[in-house]
Amino acid sequence: MATITLDIISDTICPWCYIGKRRLERALAMRPDAKLDIRWRPYQLDPTIPPGGVARAEYLAAKFGGAQRVAEIHDRLRAAAAQDGIDFAFDRITRTPNTINSHRLIRWAGTAGCQEAVVERLFRSYFVEGGDIETPTSLAGIARDCGMDGDLVAELLAGDADIELVEREVVTARKIGVTGVPCFIFADRFGVMGAHPPEVLVESIDRALREQARVA
Repeated sequence: MATITLDIISDTICPWCYIGKRRLERALAMRPDAKLDIRWRPYQLDPTIPPGGVARAEYLAAKFGGAQRVAEIHDRLRAAAAQDGIDFAFDRITRTPNTINSHRLIRWAGTAGCQEAVVERLFRSYFVEGGDIETPTSLAGIARDCGMDGDLVAELLAGDADIELVEREVVTARKIGVTGVPCFIFADRFGVMGAHPPEVLVESIDRALREQARVA
């Protein structure tokens, strides 16, 4: 069976991206023989957030029209996530960070062969533990937990390594029509936008495999 690429465009502060990751895992379990080369790609829901982030409660209230509206959104997200084994702890999150540094780490994790582990750790740290996913010290710790050289990661994050490359990828995603995340792009041929049920993702995997077989 041929290997197909799956590019997942995602932001590390997007709760639906965490849910989408879980649903993809369930879809892959339904197709254990499928061979996918999964690559996580960057997106920024709000690139205007400054370095150091902003106070989350005030930011979300302004964005969604008040604290009551935010609470309703969180309730719906918790209900959706519970079906996928995620226990969102929104009350623990105090800051909404700029996500460029977390995307730099994900990029380097791809080279190190531990991208999935780093993505999972970032999501869990932010959404379940209310942790910091922006500062070099915190991200170096996450990298170290996933088998990377934490000291090297901290050194790279202290400079501007790959910032321009990550920003360029975000711009490219918008140019090709990505307006929301997660977005799953199968075999560079077609995309599925949103955290769809596993059955929808299975259909997309099957379609990509069929199309790959036709051109092989």
